[in-house]
Amino acid sequence: MNSLSTQPLAHLLDTLLTQAETTTIEDICAATGLSAQALEQQKGCKTAYAGFYASLKNFAIPVSRRTGELLYMLARCSNARVVVEFGTSFGISTLFLAAALRDNGGGQLITSEFEPSKVARAQQNLQTSGLADLVEIRSGDALQTLGSNLPQHIDMLLLDGAKALYCDILKLAETGLRTGALVIADDAADSPEYLAYVRDPANGYMTLDFDGDVDLAVRLG
Repeated sequence: MNSLSTQPLAHLLDTLLTQAETTTIEDICAATGLSAQALEQQKGCKTAYAGFYASLKNFAIPVSRRTGELLYMLARCSNARVVVEFGTSFGISTLFLAAALRDNGGGQLITSEFEPSKVARAQQNLQTSGLADLVEIRSGDALQTLGSNLPQHIDMLLLDGAKALYCDILKLAETGLRTGALVIADDAADSPEYLAYVRDPANGYMTLDFDGDVDLAVRLG
């Protein structure tokens, strides 16, 4: 069974991904008031991410379809039942992951989103897809929302929020990551601190770059 090819999810994903593809770097610069160069510098800032991401509340900025399908495949082949996601946005990656949980026979997806308007849109999309019962959206700064009450057994962690926080969020979830758990970081090159951490053998991960855009790590224990 593949829920990605069934309705209403297939049509919803097509619509959301098509809409997201119309966003340009010029649109983002206009919304944030930053030049392209300043935009790149902002990605690594740990002090101003709240205002930066609030200015992007009207943009999905999702994973690509290819990355979404990779998330689905990884969750399916690992038989994931508990997934944590940092950065819900409009819920596109959330839909891919929740579909995998549904096809695995059920499970729990905890996701965190800073911007309230995006939380509302993600909830609406999850209701439309019929996957809302699998997902808990925590609204607010992930340093707080994912800082407590995480499952003790986590099969997969997706990092797709503020790049400067990737390493911090990983460390919040780390004690719950089971041996063999997968950690997927989108646009990982924008988080050198994270890459340095997971690529240090002393920290217990094995990593692989995927398409120069996504970093896949396995928790070795």
